[in-house]
Amino acid sequence: MADHHDVVIAGAGPNGLMLACELALAGIRPVVLDKLAGPSDEPKANGLVGQVIRQLDMRGLYQVFSGSDAPPGPMYEWRFAAIPVNFLGLEDNPMRALPLQQPRLVRLLEKRALDLGVDVRWGHELTGLVSTPAGVTAAVVSPERSYDLDATYLVGSDGGRSLVRKIVGIDFPGSTSDTVSRIAHVRLPDELETDGGGYLIPGFGPLPFGHTRFDNGGIIVARFQPDRLLLGTIEFGRQPGLDVTPMTLDELRESARRVLGVVLPLEAPRGPGPHALRRIDGQNSRQAESYREGNVLLLGDAAHVHSPMGGPGLNLGMQDAVNLGWKLAAEVNGWAPAGLLDTYDSERRPVGERVMMQSLSQTALMAPGPEVDALRTLFGELLKQPGVAAHMAHLLAGSDVRYDMGQGEGDGHPLSGLLVPDLELDDGRRVAELLHDARPVLLDLSGGALAPTGAGWADRVDLVTGAMADEPYAGILLRPDGYVAWAADAVEPADLQRLRSALERWFGPAA
Repeated sequence: MADHHDVVIAGAGPNGLMLACELALAGIRPVVLDKLAGPSDEPKANGLVGQVIRQLDMRGLYQVFSGSDAPPGPMYEWRFAAIPVNFLGLEDNPMRALPLQQPRLVRLLEKRALDLGVDVRWGHELTGLVSTPAGVTAAVVSPERSYDLDATYLVGSDGGRSLVRKIVGIDFPGSTSDTVSRIAHVRLPDELETDGGGYLIPGFGPLPFGHTRFDNGGIIVARFQPDRLLLGTIEFGRQPGLDVTPMTLDELRESARRVLGVVLPLEAPRGPGPHALRRIDGQNSRQAESYREGNVLLLGDAAHVHSPMGGPGLNLGMQDAVNLGWKLAAEVNGWAPAGLLDTYDSERRPVGERVMMQSLSQTALMAPGPEVDALRTLFGELLKQPGVAAHMAHLLAGSDVRYDMGQGEGDGHPLSGLLVPDLELDDGRRVAELLHDARPVLLDLSGGALAPTGAGWADRVDLVTGAMADEPYAGILLRPDGYVAWAADAVEPADLQRLRSALERWFGPAA
């Protein structure tokens, strides 16, 4: 007879492990399967950017990951298709960044998951599944045996070629760009390096840090680690049959020559590696038609793939995990109101659509041609407008989609449906610290007037009293993912009725 578990997660990448940690905080101990023998050292993402950094702060993880006791601060410049975007002077700037290579991120999340009692099974590959209204049976193969796992829910976090998505028959529509991207860790002579992380290339001139567009394509130069340089190219016009041969440094060197017009004196990096060396022949931009099919759900790249330009991938996928975790736990723990799990799809798919839109836009703006030159000039002028810069900050951070909190037009509070600002109580507690346990929080700033209404949900919602002399709020209801489900500046009967409605909608009926 197969073992039974509440949740099985296929894929132990950052998204799958983050979901496992969220479930464990709610008392659910999932099984995480991954066909790899252990955490991969393959270089992939080089950091985190956007709202997920604030959500890591809400779990106490930002301090662990960054090594700093300070809360995450805003960043003041980013690049959109190699065009600088300046965020200086923006009020409520949502952009955050944390340089952290993916192998280290996976190991940090694995340690947290193990500390929380999660069953992480490296070398155990999901090879099939059968889904029924009662649950899911997963077929698993490991070096020692083949076996079945019965689960109430199964989450596919198994990448862009997701077997889970294919088996349950969820379509993955989208497009493939006419580009070839190459990237590798390399070494350039130290004497060529300039201030700011760029290089002075003989016969060409300065090559700055980050993305740069040229007439024949684009170049990225970035030293994320002291002992090796990440260098990449993007060229337009795919080459048939290219993907049948392995990528080489000579191929990257020749691609860089076509883009720059000179030969880069690049060599293989020092050290044991593994080092990045890969080619993407045609960049896919695709999104699952649904993130859920019965008791099977999709997460991360299994639900959406897009260009990595600008680094939105982990921001999108890990926010998916934080959104899904508490809702899935509520279903398993038996207090979820009707339709709660469906809001994972309705809330997160629009955010994925926005990421695909902006990543495709960046690819288009990197293309060669005088028409694109003109468009980039115009776009650069627009970016200097404060309103446009603010719009871009929220788009890139993933904070420009406001969730529907289901209270109709009567719920017009400015905070409703948004990630709670980084507020601080008069006693020095930060609101982010109230969410470390991933439980809902009713923050009563009215001197206790909200306690009678919140009492019926005391088993599911933490009541926290405090004061904020510099803010107008009388109370804020926070979901575990940090989003505001209700807020009010006064405690009138209508406000209390809206509070009761919000508590019922998100956390079920009163006890």
